[in-house]
Amino acid sequence: MDKWQALHRRFFYSPKTKLMLDWEGLGISDEFIAENESLLAKAFAGMDALESGAIANPDEGRMVGHYWLRAPELAPNGEISGEIADCLEAVTAFTKKVQEGEILSERGEKFKSVIVAGIGGSSLGPVFVYQALAARHAKLKLYFLDNTDPDGMDAVFEALEDEADTALTVVISKSGGTIETRNCMEEARAFYEAHGLSFAKHTVCISGRDSKLDKVAQSEGWLERFPMWDFVGGRTSVMAAVGLLPLALAGVDTDALLRGAADCDALTRCHDLTANPAAIMALGWYACSGGRGGETMVVLPYKNSLELFAKYLQQLIMESLGKEFDLDGNTVHQGLAVMGNKGSSDQHSYVQQLVAGPDNVFVTFVQVLRGRAGESITVGEESTSGDYLHAFMLGTKKALEDHGKRTMTLTIPEVNAYQIGQLIALFERAVGLYAQMVHINAYDQPAVEWGKKAAGSLIALKNSARAYLAANAGKAFTAEEVTAALGAAAEDVFRLLLTLDANDDAITMSAAQNLLDSSFSYNG
Repeated sequence: MDKWQALHRRFFYSPKTKLMLDWEGLGISDEFIAENESLLAKAFAGMDALESGAIANPDEGRMVGHYWLRAPELAPNGEISGEIADCLEAVTAFTKKVQEGEILSERGEKFKSVIVAGIGGSSLGPVFVYQALAARHAKLKLYFLDNTDPDGMDAVFEALEDEADTALTVVISKSGGTIETRNCMEEARAFYEAHGLSFAKHTVCISGRDSKLDKVAQSEGWLERFPMWDFVGGRTSVMAAVGLLPLALAGVDTDALLRGAADCDALTRCHDLTANPAAIMALGWYACSGGRGGETMVVLPYKNSLELFAKYLQQLIMESLGKEFDLDGNTVHQGLAVMGNKGSSDQHSYVQQLVAGPDNVFVTFVQVLRGRAGESITVGEESTSGDYLHAFMLGTKKALEDHGKRTMTLTIPEVNAYQIGQLIALFERAVGLYAQMVHINAYDQPAVEWGKKAAGSLIALKNSARAYLAANAGKAFTAEEVTAALGAAAEDVFRLLLTLDANDDAITMSAAQNLLDSSFSYNG
């Protein structure tokens, strides 16, 4: 069978959504499909149960309902359907009031920008969609506080130095206790207060009902409060208020975003593999990894506006599928690593290794047919810049396949809100199906919590080390000596003392020839 005939058997196209998926490059045989028919049937049944309201996150005893966000009528009960619909109405109403000047800043000015304070799933989705759809022509420009990095926050505050009064802030934390978000919130509060402004009169909250953050917003009289629900995880929350509110304020057509996702969900409920692009992708991941994980999926979108797509997918896929145990408690170490940037920039970076290096990767190309909104000039060889972009993509695909590497190609007609919604839903669905196939919980993230708990104990250790030095002011101590007094790990104490020396004027380091033997003192 030649390649053209093979493509006829391994090509998906939806006339309604215009989504195309070429999976011929994965090399999946009919025999492999037949061997895994029962596994796919199990995955389809699991997804059906999930959408019907089953406890799909057993570790936390929660339903998983991000699909209901774009189809509230499919939620398992009227209460959930009503809450989703009410939230959509509230987002629409608030956005209209801000954009039309009915809701004004403390000094009576129309808001011009939005500071979005959130971490992980509370920022990655909104950042990706904003950059893809609205950054160049935003109604309100978005700025993101998505890390507890003081210098990064200062970059945002400096950009808004002369526009503090016209900046609206959205603080996002599902639990209400996320430390990074708390830090960003307090830095934003200080920014407003430094300009003689009330933080509360410029800020809205998105959080779980009656969470710590929700209670703060209520007690301080913030402009508005929007809900988050237990059945929506952070990495799948871009179509909740988490994403819809800032994106709507920026001018994104959120109705089209939701419609694209809903239409893709409908496509991917089909139990026929060849008619279900998410199932095709999940089976492809299974084939490439042998069902054991450990492979790397490289995502190469050939469009500048999709540059952050791979970064968004890193959390969606790696946090969902990177699991130590399966649902029966067996050690499995599942996971797919995700990397990528944009084509054709990567022709000049890591594509060299993808083609000529080890066979431990498979590549997902994302092709956008429309080059630009207007007409393009001819730049050479009777071709436009967009013609070259597509040629480079096809050339890279050919080079990879000629060297035995596995590929699949997603194609959409253009970058718009509908198509972005479709892409997000497609990968969400593929994640869910693959997780069912390998029998893991895709909707918890225990390892993330381990890191947070460790960070909390290190903050306490930093405070103890400083207090010890302060109690012995004027005396110098090595990290080992401080460790002996506190009963902690010397390497942790040393690193914490280094940061204190760099940032705390009261702490001074006397550097030794071997830096690890340096001494620290309190001279405040």
